[in-house]
Amino acid sequence: MTQAIPRRTLGLLALATPALAQADYPNRPVRFIVPGPAGGAGDVLGRLVMERMSLKFGQSFMVENRAGAGTNIGMTVVARAAPDGYVLGLASIAANAVNRWLYRNLPFNPETDFAPVSMIALVPNLMVIAPAIPARNVAEFIAFARNNPVAFGSIGAGSSQHLAGAQFAQATGLDMTHVAYTSNGAMATDLMENRVQVVFQSISAVAELARAGRVRPLAVTGETRAPAFPDVPTLQQSGLDIISTGWFGVCAPGGTPDAITQRLNEAVNEIIANPEVQARIIAGGAVPKITTRAEMAAFMAAESARWRPVVLATGLTVD
Repeated sequence: MTQAIPRRTLGLLALATPALAQADYPNRPVRFIVPGPAGGAGDVLGRLVMERMSLKFGQSFMVENRAGAGTNIGMTVVARAAPDGYVLGLASIAANAVNRWLYRNLPFNPETDFAPVSMIALVPNLMVIAPAIPARNVAEFIAFARNNPVAFGSIGAGSSQHLAGAQFAQATGLDMTHVAYTSNGAMATDLMENRVQVVFQSISAVAELARAGRVRPLAVTGETRAPAFPDVPTLQQSGLDIISTGWFGVCAPGGTPDAITQRLNEAVNEIIANPEVQARIIAGGAVPKITTRAEMAAFMAAESARWRPVVLATGLTVD
């Protein structure tokens, strides 16, 4: 004779199931969406962390590049995923701070559609120019640009390269044409051949070209000089009151349980604190950044407010 399970017991089992699933997280592969091209600074940092997440949890954290529309394509995948921790995304200055001021029809709400997990690193850019330009420092480049047409390249509207170029143009009063690219390789080729004259690129993406003399570094956009280029001054040291730094972190779909995002936060922070990982991040020209979930949320909100007037001053909008 089959005995009926009391309704109270069924209710307790229903309540317990999500908690048990969270305690067992992750029990299957996790997708990590990088909303930019392979080989970019965010991709490199994301893969560095996800490789170690796979080792830590014994589950595959698979990196999936979904580039396009200034990070919006990939981040829409994250925003619309089930909030169970099995789809994560690479948070960035574009998706989580700037695009809301740039795109008329943003397919997600950066404040509510993502749950902050942890920062990975700050990524200052290197201001590099075509070697054909007769300028050896920022002041000489500004003088050149006042008398010659100048274009600057970026990996897309709203990217850290685009924002750094726009901020530089505003601070100097220069009229610089923005050229958006779909790949770092094409942008680097055009810079070397002087089809664009300046790029504010992540240090890891141009370090080898700069050391080989195929592009000329003039300044670092961060607060301090980059260990990889100790002889290159910051923009502030070059006489411009500009700090322009990209950044990357890990986020989950909005509504992901706190137990899961906290577990992920602790794991990412443990990885970033590893001396070997820190050395690799620094070697790539970035600055490791460890945060709580709340600190990451506050940081992104502050960045969004900081970049709003810069974006609006450009007059640029994207459908």
